[in-house]
Amino acid sequence: MSEDDLSLPDLGQDAAVAEPEPGVPMESTGDGPQALIEEEIRTAVDLAPVFDVPVNISAVLGKAHVDVNSLLRLTSGSVLELDRKVGEAIDIYVNSRLVARGEVVVVEDRLGVTMTEIIKDGDTG
Repeated sequence: MSEDDLSLPDLGQDAAVAEPEPGVPMESTGDGPQALIEEEIRTAVDLAPVFDVPVNISAVLGKAHVDVNSLLRLTSGSVLELDRKVGEAIDIYVNSRLVARGEVVVVEDRLGVTMTEIIKDGDTG
């Protein structure tokens, strides 16, 4: 058998091929792709009890570090310089955990946030 030989074993006529659903990752769990699809569906159904749990979402424009003396001198109309530049992405937190970055948008007469980047676990750089 050469390195270029890519022959596959004959699965027979009765072998069913599992078609993945769009958006479902095809990772091997040892039980084949169909088991992964069923596991993903089962997981989504299992999450149903937490769908109504409230969470706090914060969109942070920037941060500033000041000493107490400077804080006490702030009055109406004072300008507090933040650590972000104009147009730079803002941080979006869910229950104090950074989950995304985005841009400020105007929706009718209110401010909103468009998510431009989802932060994966541990990816805070």
